[in-house]
Amino acid sequence: MLKYIYLVLAIAFEVIGTASLKASEGFTLLKPSILTVFSYMVCFYFLSLSLKYFTSIGYVYAIWSALGIVLLTLIGIFYFKEQMDFAGILGLFLIIIGVVILNIFSKISA
Repeated sequence: MLKYIYLVLAIAFEVIGTASLKASEGFTLLKPSILTVFSYMVCFYFLSLSLKYFTSIGYVYAIWSALGIVLLTLIGIFYFKEQMDFAGILGLFLIIIGVVILNIFSKISA
């Protein structure tokens, strides 16, 4: 169970870091720039802890990146007022389906 907590924390801090990176406007704004660097440091710390407990780096990276993409897309839509087209929605749907397949059918998630 601890490995999933570490992975969720890694994802949360990656999302915060990436959203802050956009808000930093190319590292020209101090507070979001500091939050970006701090969040990525914490993110990779928790990602490294989760990798101690999961047997497959591919599984961890798939979950980490897929959930990060979906969450950041939602932040982009609702916070940064970005637009989503049909191809984007379809792509996100396929990413989510891939994560579900990994969790239900793949032996690498064990």
